[in-house]
Amino acid sequence: MLRLTEIRLPLDHTEDDLLQAIAERLSITPSEILCYTVFRRGLDARKKNAILFVYTVDVTTTTDALLLKKFDVHKHIKPAPDMRYQFVAQASGQETSRPVVIGFGPCGMFASLILAQSGFRPIILERGKKVRERTVDTFGFWRQRKLDPESNVQFGEGGAGTFSDGKLHTQIKDPKFYGRKVLTEFVKAGAPEEIMYVSKPHVGTFRLVKMVEQMRAEIESLGGEFRFQSRVDDIEIVDGAVHSVMLASGERIQTSHAILAIGHSARDTFEMLHQRGVYIEAKPFSVGFRIEHPQSMIDACRLGANANHPALGAADYHLVHHCQNGRSVYSFCMCPGGTVVAAASEPGHLVTNGMSQYSRAERNANAAIVVGIDPADYPNHPLAGLALQRQIEAKAFELGGGTYDAPGQLVGDFLAGRPSKKLGQVIPSYKPGVHLTDLSTALPAYAIEAIREALPAFDKQIKGFSRDDAILTGVETRTSSPIRIKRDDANLQSINVKGLYPAGEGAGYAGGILSSAVDGIRVAEAVSHALHK
Repeated sequence: MLRLTEIRLPLDHTEDDLLQAIAERLSITPSEILCYTVFRRGLDARKKNAILFVYTVDVTTTTDALLLKKFDVHKHIKPAPDMRYQFVAQASGQETSRPVVIGFGPCGMFASLILAQSGFRPIILERGKKVRERTVDTFGFWRQRKLDPESNVQFGEGGAGTFSDGKLHTQIKDPKFYGRKVLTEFVKAGAPEEIMYVSKPHVGTFRLVKMVEQMRAEIESLGGEFRFQSRVDDIEIVDGAVHSVMLASGERIQTSHAILAIGHSARDTFEMLHQRGVYIEAKPFSVGFRIEHPQSMIDACRLGANANHPALGAADYHLVHHCQNGRSVYSFCMCPGGTVVAAASEPGHLVTNGMSQYSRAERNANAAIVVGIDPADYPNHPLAGLALQRQIEAKAFELGGGTYDAPGQLVGDFLAGRPSKKLGQVIPSYKPGVHLTDLSTALPAYAIEAIREALPAFDKQIKGFSRDDAILTGVETRTSSPIRIKRDDANLQSINVKGLYPAGEGAGYAGGILSSAVDGIRVAEAVSHALHK
């Protein structure tokens, strides 16, 4: 099989056009092509009026060996790699200890799946509820301001990514094609097949709910055991090794292998681990606001005359600005045709996030505009970043009126340094509601200064980005975990607690659904190796 890259075709091409382009690249006739698979379809939109699809395809022909020899040094024709997943170990059935997976977000989900598929029958402990019950609680918070600290956007089956755009792209290096395994399992669970090849795949919240349920069923069918509403309140460590985990109910589960896939908001668990002496260090993260514009404006700026083309969908963007005060401001988790959602998990604190459905058909585009924060910005303590997040979220709750309304401000007023009194044409999507105010005290002064410099700079790339009536909604604090639970690079265990496997976004080793899932696979393989010895 051959892999061909950089095949460029116009937006309105047909399958026959692609087949012909493959044949021309190989200097053969279409009849000599036995089959082909699209590995990747990207978009080149640098010229708005001449947007192209860019394909990478895997092709089988009647003369593969001859063609490989003929194009031996061709940079766009190579042998196609073997991307099939290879299990590293299988359970013997004689294991005396079952592995425990703490948390069932993307990382815990794939750690559990690989362990189950390998025959190790994991026990999965999730502090929140099953995904459908969790969805009821989350929508109840958005509509009625009733926050359940154990069942919300952050906690529950599926993790924080369940209420998001469902983005499935990442920039991590993936030489073993773990990402392919993730996408394959997602399609098997009900995701659209296009996620296997589009350059920026997404799923959307409603589809994610069904997928999570299917994956749970798969794990259960292979011997996995789920415990929902089972928060881990303590870990028993004996002679520097995991001995058991203690649930909030008082139950003790004995295990010598525990995967920590707790997500970036499990602050009480971070505190418990620190008290138990597990090595934790502070790491950089980012804070800022959500910004909303009409999606039609973003489409026109990014796609020009091709805006609304059925092959393109809602346009996105990624922006970065390096400020005079040494800070970097960037767009994060951009949600085309989406909504800003309430993402708090602690009473008296306010957090925002972005979400889109698969259709991306809502009237506004939103993204976080965030500023990088470094451990040097706060006291020298492993959990000081966590304290800073809480401080900012409590201030946002206060600025919003103490009712879980989010504090908001028009961009024009924010740049001018005056409170907002009324909305313009851009209507905020955040539920329960937005309380117009002055956001200048919502973040540290250096962050406000940096965002005020960045917004006009972004306007030079997307005309109208700093329009007066674009709306800022505060605050975005959970871009990533503020801590790293350091692990050994060789065996992926905590550097000072044997049998404890920090994993995913909460442990500081991933960011987003796909990279978290990939890290779950890596850690599951490490546990499989250890159990197989």
